[in-house]
Amino acid sequence: MGQAYDVMSASCPGRVVLHRIGARWTVFVVVALEDGPLRFTALKTRIEGITPKVLTETLRAMQVDGLLERRDLGGNPPHVEYALTDLGRSLLGPLGAVRDWAQTHVPDIMAARDRAGIPLQNGAQAADLAANIP
Repeated sequence: MGQAYDVMSASCPGRVVLHRIGARWTVFVVVALEDGPLRFTALKTRIEGITPKVLTETLRAMQVDGLLERRDLGGNPPHVEYALTDLGRSLLGPLGAVRDWAQTHVPDIMAARDRAGIPLQNGAQAADLAANIP
């Protein structure tokens, strides 16, 4: 199989992998590209709330990590599209399970947040709010 990694260890390189997979927008890019390649503008439209700068940074990081490829198809204006690599496609199963779990448990999370006096909000607002919970 290969070397065993202990992600609980501060020096484990597996933490880099988990950081990429758990990065705020990676899941959305993987899901958006599930059905095939998309151009930048189509990705930005599909992933509501992401800024062009953040999308660019996310795409570059995912390309460096081997999760997607950038295809320059030439033309004027340039025609570039993004597609998942086999490695990136291998995330669809695990991320699909997480997405299903999240969608199933929205009422539970909403109820817990309501009991805590913290409303559930969408997108960036929810992540920012979660960062402020003691």
